[in-house]
Amino acid sequence: MGKGNILIADDDAAIRTVLNQALARAGYAPRATGNAATLWRWISQGEGDLVITDVVMPDESAFDLIPRVKKLRPDLPIIVMSAQNTFMTAVTATERGAYEYLPKPFDLNELVAVVGRALAEPRKKAQRLSAESHDGMPLIGRCPAMQDIYRVLARLTQTDLTVMITGESGTGKELVARALHEYGKRRNGPFVAINMAAIPRELIESELFGHEKGAFTGAQNRHVGRFEQAEGGTLFLDEIGDMPMEAQTRLLRVLQEGEYTTVGGRTPIRTNVRIIAATNRELQQQIDQGMFREDLYYRLNVVPLRLPPLRERLEDIPDLVRHFLSIAEKEGLPAKSFEPAAIERLKRYHWPGNVRELENLVRRLSAIYAQDIATVEMVESELATASRAPFPNAAEPTGDLSESVERHLADYFMGFGQDLPPAGLYTRTLRKVEMPLITAALAATRGNQIRAADLLGLNRNTLRKKIRDLGIKVIRTPSA
Repeated sequence: MGKGNILIADDDAAIRTVLNQALARAGYAPRATGNAATLWRWISQGEGDLVITDVVMPDESAFDLIPRVKKLRPDLPIIVMSAQNTFMTAVTATERGAYEYLPKPFDLNELVAVVGRALAEPRKKAQRLSAESHDGMPLIGRCPAMQDIYRVLARLTQTDLTVMITGESGTGKELVARALHEYGKRRNGPFVAINMAAIPRELIESELFGHEKGAFTGAQNRHVGRFEQAEGGTLFLDEIGDMPMEAQTRLLRVLQEGEYTTVGGRTPIRTNVRIIAATNRELQQQIDQGMFREDLYYRLNVVPLRLPPLRERLEDIPDLVRHFLSIAEKEGLPAKSFEPAAIERLKRYHWPGNVRELENLVRRLSAIYAQDIATVEMVESELATASRAPFPNAAEPTGDLSESVERHLADYFMGFGQDLPPAGLYTRTLRKVEMPLITAALAATRGNQIRAADLLGLNRNTLRKKIRDLGIKVIRTPSA
C-alpha cells in the first residue's frame, strides 16, 4: 500500500509529469489533472489524502476553490504552488487555509518533504480567517531569500509572537513590521513605531512608558507613552540596540509580566501589545560588551528574521524599479521607464544604502531628467554621485577588526598617495586595484572571506569567484 493518494492540479503538463514521477518514486499514489473542475469532482467524491494545486487554473482560481474544499473536507491538507511569487500570494494562501505555499520553481525534494510532513501531522481544523482583499504590494521581490521571508511572514501574521528583524539600514525592516501588523489579526489596532536612535537617551523611558505630572523637572503634564498608544495593536521598536540599559530593564518586565509603570507612577498598567523589534547592529557583540541584556535579547528574539541586503538580491532590481516608478508617477512625477542597459548597470552596483538608496535614485531620475526613458548614462551619473557619499550604516566593521582593517587599508592606499575610501569599498578604485585591495582585506580579516566580503561591500560568492579568478592565495590564521 502506498503512503497516500495525492491529487495534483496544474495546467502545465510538464509540471504534472514531473510531480507524478517524483511522488511515485517517493512511494505515493499521485493522480493529476489540468483543471479545477476535475479536482473538485475528485475531492467531492472523497478521493485524495492531500492536494497539490497551482493558483492560476484555466477554469477557476485555486484561491476560490480552497474555501469550498475546506468547508467540505476541513482536514484535507492543501499545498499551493504559484509562479506569482509575491508576499500577497503567500498571505492569501495562508488565509484560505493552505498547509503550505511553494513558489515556482521549487525544489522537488522540498516538495516531497512538505508532503510527508503534511500527511504525518495530526489533522486540525483550519482556522477560518477573514477573506477580505488587501490592496497594494507591501513587499517586493522574487528571489529565493524573499520567498522564504514571505512564507515566514504569512505564518506569523496570525500569531502574537515577538519578532526580531535584523538587517542593514535601508533593507526595509519597518516595511516588514508594518506588513506583519496590517495583514495580521491586530490589523484593526494601532501600529506605533519608535526609533531608539532618534530619541535622546534620557527621554526614551518617558517616550515608551509615559510619565506622570511632576515626575521630573519639566514634566508639567501627564504624558502618554508609546505602549499606551499601541494598546491592542503593534509596537515597533526600531534600532533596539540603541536602547539604554535602564529602559531595557523596564522592557524586560513588560515581556515577562505583561505590565509596566509610567515614569513617576506606582500603579502597574496591564498591556496588550505585540512587540516587533529591529536592529542593524550585532546584538550578540553588544551582549558580550555589556551593552545589551542577554535575557532581553532572548525574549525579543523569539522569531528571528534576517532581511538580505540588496547586493544579495540583485535579481529583484527590475521589480523594485517598476514599483518605485509607479509610486513616483502616482505622486505627480513624470512617467518613466528604464532602458535594459540601465537596469543591467543597476545590477552591477554594490548598493551600500540598500533598497532605500535604489528608491532615492529612481525618484531623482524621475524628477530631474526630462527624458521619458532613463538611460545608462543617467544611471552612471547618479551612481558616480552616490559613490562619493558615505553610508555609515552599511555593514561597517567594528571593534578590533575595524582598527585592523583601517591600518592595513590606510597603509595600502597611502602607498598610492590616496585617502582611504569611504564605507562600501567596491567603487571605481576597487576595479583598478582589485587584487591588492582584496589581498589587503583578507590580511586584515586573517583570511576570513565572509568578513572580508562584508568589508569590501561584495557578495560573498562574488568575492570567492574573484579570489579564484585572480589566483589569490588565502591563508586563514587564528584570531589573536
